[in-house]
Amino acid sequence: MTTGDEAGGSTTKAQRRQQLDAMENDALRQAVNWFILTAGTSNVIMQLSRPAVAYGVMESKVDEGNLFKNPKRRARTTMAYIAVTMLGGAEERAAMRRATNASHAHVRSEPGHPVGYDAFDPALQLWVAACLYLGAEHAYERVHGPLRGEFRERFYRQGGVFGTTLQLPPESWPATRDDFETYWSTEVAGLTMDERTRDYLSRIVRLEYLGRRIPAPVLRLRQRLVAGYLGPAFRTLMKLSWTDADARAFDRFNRRLARFMRFAPIAVREAPVRRQLRDVRRRLDEGRSLF
Repeated sequence: MTTGDEAGGSTTKAQRRQQLDAMENDALRQAVNWFILTAGTSNVIMQLSRPAVAYGVMESKVDEGNLFKNPKRRARTTMAYIAVTMLGGAEERAAMRRATNASHAHVRSEPGHPVGYDAFDPALQLWVAACLYLGAEHAYERVHGPLRGEFRERFYRQGGVFGTTLQLPPESWPATRDDFETYWSTEVAGLTMDERTRDYLSRIVRLEYLGRRIPAPVLRLRQRLVAGYLGPAFRTLMKLSWTDADARAFDRFNRRLARFMRFAPIAVREAPVRRQLRDVRRRLDEGRSLF
C-alpha cells in the first residue's frame, strides 16, 4: 500500500515533470533552421563517440529502430525528438518521453559485457542531451552569431529540455553555460573510439544504410560537411582527413546557407523540423505509436 507521504512525494515529482515538459522554448526555437539537418550526421557521431552509447546502438535488438534495417523510421524518430523538444508543447514532450522510455527499455548490456551500457544511465543521457544541445547552439550561432549575456543563459536553460525529455533528472544538467563548458571539455578529453565503432560510424557517413550506390560528388560533399561540423577533436577520433581546401569549401557553404537563413521567412527556416512536429501531432491524434 502507498503511504500518504509516498503519494505526496509521487505527486510532487509528477508536478515537477509537468513543469519541465512545459518549459518555455522561445529562445531555443530561434535555433530551428536548416543547420539542424546539415549537421545532423555529425551530431549522431558525437553522441556515439561515447563507447557505451555506441555499443547500445550497435547491439540493439530492436530492429525497428536499427538504422541499417529501417533507415526511414530511424530518421523519422530522431527528427521527431528534436522537433518536439525545440518546438513542441508539454503534452508532446510527455508523449515523446514515454515513447523513448519504451524504446530504451530494451537497450541494456548483458552482465560481464566489456562495454557496459544502459539507456537509462543518467550519465549517458546527459552526454546525449549535451550533444543535442550543442547542435542547437551551433545552429543558432551559424545564423545569428555568438550567444551572449542573459540570452545565452536563457537559451542554455531551455536547452535542458533535451535531457528532461530523455528522463534525465533536471539537477544533472550543469547549472550554467560555463559549467556546461567545463563538463563538455572534460568529457571530450576522455573519449576513445575502437575500430568497430569507427567502422560503424564510417558506414553511416558513406550512407551505406540506404542500400544503393551514392554518386561520388554527393559523398564528397557529405564527407566534407560531416568532418567540418565534427570539429578537430571528433575528426581525430574518426581519423578523418581535413585539408585547407576542405576548410575553405566548408566555410563557403556555411556562409551561403547562413545568409539564406537570415533572410528566409521563419516558416521556411522551420519547415523541415515543423513538418516532423505535424507528423507527431497526427500520430498522437490518431493514437498511433511515435516510434
